Amino acid sequence: MNKPIRHRAVTGTALALAAAAVLTACGGEDSSSSEAKAGDRPGTKATEVKDPLVATFDGGLYILDGEKLTLARTIALPGFNRVNPAGDDSHVVLSTDSGFRVLNAAEQTLTDIAYQGAKPGHVVRHAGKTVLFTDGTGQVEVFDPDDLAGGGKPEGRGYTSAEPHHGVAIELSNGELLSTLGTEEKRTGVLVLDKDNKEIKRNENCPGVHGEAAAKGEAIGVGCEDGVLIYKDGKFTKADAPDPYGRIGNQAGSDASPILLGDYKTDPDAELERPTRVSLIDTGTGRLRLVDLGTSYSFRSLGRGPHGEALVLGTNGTLHVIDPETGKVEKKIPVVDAWREPLDWQQARPTLFVRGHTAYVSEPSKRRVHAVDLASGDELASVTLPESTNELSGVVADH
Repeated sequence: MNKPIRHRAVTGTALALAAAAVLTACGGEDSSSSEAKAGDRPGTKATEVKDPLVATFDGGLYILDGEKLTLARTIALPGFNRVNPAGDDSHVVLSTDSGFRVLNAAEQTLTDIAYQGAKPGHVVRHAGKTVLFTDGTGQVEVFDPDDLAGGGKPEGRGYTSAEPHHGVAIELSNGELLSTLGTEEKRTGVLVLDKDNKEIKRNENCPGVHGEAAAKGEAIGVGCEDGVLIYKDGKFTKADAPDPYGRIGNQAGSDASPILLGDYKTDPDAELERPTRVSLIDTGTGRLRLVDLGTSYSFRSLGRGPHGEALVLGTNGTLHVIDPETGKVEKKIPVVDAWREPLDWQQARPTLFVRGHTAYVSEPSKRRVHAVDLASGDELASVTLPESTNELSGVVADH
C-alpha cells in the first residue's frame, strides 16, 4: 500500500560532485515550452530534490524535480540501465551491467549499495519490503527500504532459485515468499516459501510465467501464456485466457481494486505482436475480461490511478483511463504524438509512470517529459531534456 510522499523543502542549489562520473545540470523552466540545459555548478551547496523522478538515457541518468520537472542533475552511467522505485521517499534501484545499484535520487548521489550479479531483473515492492531478482544467478534479495536511510547495505533475507532464469519474487505480509520456477529455457510456475525459506506450496500450471502484481486483499497474480495464476489466502486459482495462447506477461495492480490490469497477446510466433486488447483479471472471481482500446501499446504503457483506475498509454498518444469493474474507457487524455513500438525491447518508446494523482509520460522523439493531472487531464508541467530518454520512474514510499 502506498503512503503519501513526504515533501522535502528545497534548501539550496545543487552540489557539484567531485567524482568524474557525475555531471551537474541545471535549468528547465516551469512552462511547457521550457528546455533544460546542462551546466556545471562548481562549489555550490547540496539540494534535496522534491519527489524526484529519474529518467535514463544512453549513457546516464537525469534526476528531475517531480513537481516542476526541472532538471536537477545529470549522472553519467554507461550501459543500458533500468530504474524502479526502491520503496522509500529518497531512493531508486538501478539495474546496471554489473547488477543492482541504489541511487539516492533526493540527494542526487549514487550510493555504494550494490547487489552484484549478471542480468539484474525485476524489482518488486509490497508490504513494506523490496525484492530483487537477479536472472543470471537466480538470487533473490529482500530488504526493508527504510533501512536504506542509514547509507549502508540493508540486512535482509536471501534465497537462491534452483536454476537461474528470468524470474520474479514477492514477499507477502505474513513473511511468505512467492518466487518463480524455471530454467533459462523454460519457466513453469511458482513456489511459496515460509519465513525460513522452506517450500510450503508450488504450482506449475503457469507456462512461460512472467511478471507479477498485487491486488486488493493481497491477491498476487503472475502472468502465464494461458492466463493468470492467482495466489491468495494460501491457495492457488487460475484465471484462464479465452484463447489457447493468451499471454499476459505484464501486469499492474492496486490496493484499491481486486482487479489486475494486464497486457494480452495471442500470437506465439510473432516477432513483435502489437496488441490492441488489454486484460482485466478479477482476483476474487477468477474472471478475465478483455478490453479493445483500438490502439496498440507497449509493456511500458500500463499503470494504475489513485482510486484503482486502469491506465494504458496507447500508441495513438492517448492515455486511456479504464474503469476496472466495467471495462469502460471513461476518459481519454491526449499526451504525446502518435508512436510505434520498436522491435527491440531496449529501444526507447514513450513510458508511463504514475505517482498519486499524477501521470508522468516521456516522449523520446521530442526529448520531452510531461506531467498530467489524472483528474482533470490538464498538463501540469513539461520539460525538454538534452537527450532522448528511455525508462522513467521515481521515488514511491510504501508502508
